[in-house]
Amino acid sequence: MALDGGILAGLVRPGARIALADGCGSPRAAYPLLSALARERGDLRLITGWLPGPADGLELDAFADARTVMPGWGLRSAAEAGHIHAVPARLAAMPALLAGPLRPDVLVVAAAPGPVGPVLGAEVSWVRAVIDLGVPVAVVLDPDLPRAAAGPPLPDEQVFVLGDAPGGPYAPAPAATPSAEHEAIGRHVAGLLTDGVRLQWAPGTLGAAVVDGVRAAGVRVHADSGLLGDGVVTLDEAGLLLSDPVATYLVGTPALYAWADARGRAGHPVVHRIEHTHEPSRLAAEPPLIAVNTAVEVDLDGQVNVEGTRNALVGGIGGHPDYAAAAARSTRGLSVIAVASQHRGRSTRVEHLSRPVTTAAHDVDVVVTEHGPADLRGLDRAERRRALDAVFPG
Repeated sequence: MALDGGILAGLVRPGARIALADGCGSPRAAYPLLSALARERGDLRLITGWLPGPADGLELDAFADARTVMPGWGLRSAAEAGHIHAVPARLAAMPALLAGPLRPDVLVVAAAPGPVGPVLGAEVSWVRAVIDLGVPVAVVLDPDLPRAAAGPPLPDEQVFVLGDAPGGPYAPAPAATPSAEHEAIGRHVAGLLTDGVRLQWAPGTLGAAVVDGVRAAGVRVHADSGLLGDGVVTLDEAGLLLSDPVATYLVGTPALYAWADARGRAGHPVVHRIEHTHEPSRLAAEPPLIAVNTAVEVDLDGQVNVEGTRNALVGGIGGHPDYAAAAARSTRGLSVIAVASQHRGRSTRVEHLSRPVTTAAHDVDVVVTEHGPADLRGLDRAERRRALDAVFPG
């Protein structure tokens, strides 16, 4: 069944702002419809979040205004070319932005068919916050999406089905095999953990190394992260998960999506709305939160930049400061920055960050490189610098 562009056109008034659901389950089949409508109207605006896959068919320059709060991966080149504005906001602020200055008029989302109506699949993110505003919801039905999301079906009175587009969520290439430096970092991070902690880790190669370290150490954890990749399946298969995992996005291989689908159908949904996953008081409460995030750069005092280098955009702010701040507040918790001491022959510790601070030094407890951990807690500025010197030699 082809998507019905007439239905979408009927929902979009002149000058409307359209919210495009993000994540691996973003409605890619609707991108050409959105682009064609934007070119025809000339005055439409777009707001979206994190698009990890190629944005093929999404012609951002067709919109009068396009904005994202998470330009990483799929939107890097568009942001650098000026086709979309990267709004510097933490992910936890997205629902407030969408209820206020970036309030949309229409939501376009992919959903799986459910017994009593369409249901969200591989992510919830900020989509529930937009649905709660009462705006029309243009739905692309995808039966291949996992039934991984918590929450009720989409409200029938707001739903307008554009058609069916099977295909399932985007599956990025598996993370590269961890280097020796990453493996050492993973072991050092695992050495900071004790049974029963709540663990958040970043996706990608370094995240895979952290999971390998946790598995090798046999530490049992509660998985609670903004993004969950295949590493959570590894921990589950090793019997190291102590509770139902929590995330707002899934990003990984078909094996991850099948695992999450099975859990959701069994009444144990993995993905939840941002207001739950990134809520600071919940994260800072028991069990202790160990947040393991990475960095593009760390400055002399431990301030962190994750947005990019001087010459290239790498990503967005995302949930980095949300989890770091919560972990720093968590009794017996830790806010950990895990990063190789060098990247392409250059130190990742710099005198001055290339871009604005993503996460403040006071929300960083421990910095881990392949040379070991630098515990910064309780140290003054000079002592912090000396501690960091030891893990960034040279």
